[in-house]
Amino acid sequence: MASISSGAGAAALRRDFLGSALESSRPKNVIPLHRSIIRASKSSPKLPNRRLRVAVIGGGPAGGAAAETLAKGCIETVLIERKLDNCKPCGGAIPLCMVGEFGLPLDIIDRRVTKMKMISPSNVAVDIGRTLKPNEYIGMVRREVLDAYLRDRATASGAEVINGLFLQLDTPQRPNEQYKIHYTHYDGSTLGGQKKTMEVDAVIGADGANSRVAKSIGAGDYEYAIAFQERVKIPDDKMEYYQERAEMYVGDDVSPDFYGWVFPKCDHVAVGTGTVTHKSQIKQFQAATRLRAKDKIEGGKIIRVEAHPIPEHPRPRRVLDRVALVGDAAGYVTKCSGEGIYFAAKSGRMCAEAIVEGSENGARLIDESDLRKYLAKFDKMYWPTYKVLDILQKVFYRSNPAREAFVEMCADEYVQKMTFDSYLYKTVVPGSPLEDLKLAINTIGSLVRANALKREMAKLTL
Repeated sequence: MASISSGAGAAALRRDFLGSALESSRPKNVIPLHRSIIRASKSSPKLPNRRLRVAVIGGGPAGGAAAETLAKGCIETVLIERKLDNCKPCGGAIPLCMVGEFGLPLDIIDRRVTKMKMISPSNVAVDIGRTLKPNEYIGMVRREVLDAYLRDRATASGAEVINGLFLQLDTPQRPNEQYKIHYTHYDGSTLGGQKKTMEVDAVIGADGANSRVAKSIGAGDYEYAIAFQERVKIPDDKMEYYQERAEMYVGDDVSPDFYGWVFPKCDHVAVGTGTVTHKSQIKQFQAATRLRAKDKIEGGKIIRVEAHPIPEHPRPRRVLDRVALVGDAAGYVTKCSGEGIYFAAKSGRMCAEAIVEGSENGARLIDESDLRKYLAKFDKMYWPTYKVLDILQKVFYRSNPAREAFVEMCADEYVQKMTFDSYLYKTVVPGSPLEDLKLAINTIGSLVRANALKREMAKLTL
């Protein structure tokens, strides 16, 4: 999932949180680098008469990006994906910078959203997007299309893609030995597939929130959300409304800790919601989301129902020896917005680049220090973003009055500009000190009004 409006309060929080040192913003459950004893990669032996062999488990954006980068870097690459037609329940929003960074062709982008409507618990609607330039947009993709494209590109670069289910990882018993991977190969020749094994020098776990690779290295658990989504084919005249528009609904009715959405696809819309705290009520929240959007999707036919876990924070361990986690397997989904596609692809590419560099293009065995370079680079670039969005969720998603304040704040043009610039280009945009001060004052005012409203509503329930 992904949204663009969740950065609305980032400008007001920037000076308090983004200016702090990286360690102060790092979640306490992530194992610091200094706790591990790591050999220098210079001591890693050269590989005689063969190239470094790496298995990528999982074929989503993280796995596809990793496999392509590895293959281009002269690494013998095998990608294992259990479901090649997977349709993950995902809003499918990608930032504009991803199109350029990853060379995505425009024909895989279903819609170019230039208008976002934020709808409060009391159905006050705010239009977001007034500050976008003519060439700026949020891309909407279908995961089955994007994922297949990235895998195909990995194949074209030299990676081997296997339709299979990863089962188990046997760790080396002696230094520099290979890992043994156990998997079921679905080649169509045997009902239920064939049990097989392969030996590799390193493993990238890109196998999602329920990562078996993570379990294999004792990566630890994390809290997760359940995302529930229905793809709805609506009449053409109603689809016209969503031509360049997406909607987000907030309120206890659609989710106590997240939001509901209506995002446009090629010939249908995706209607969904998510929650961490009330997973058993997810269908109730989904029904409420449909009800809130009823007038705009009336007459629609549900053509697909999807559900999937979404991680809420990075795992305690993301690297061990020659195994690394990326994407959802590592926990790279932002709070408040639920964005994960870009960070998945970016982490996969960063991890693969670290392996290519550390192995000298596949000529040398890598070690944990090489993979730690990927973690250090990723954390330095994106940890502040995760921290700010975590705070925004705690401040603005805690009650309906707070959500009303959030939507009110989103009407501010300065907020919209800072939000879109940060989202589209994944950079911390320097703001105007005066405008930041005004925004801070307005934010406090909104929260004060929200708290007053909360007290009045409490009186009515007595």
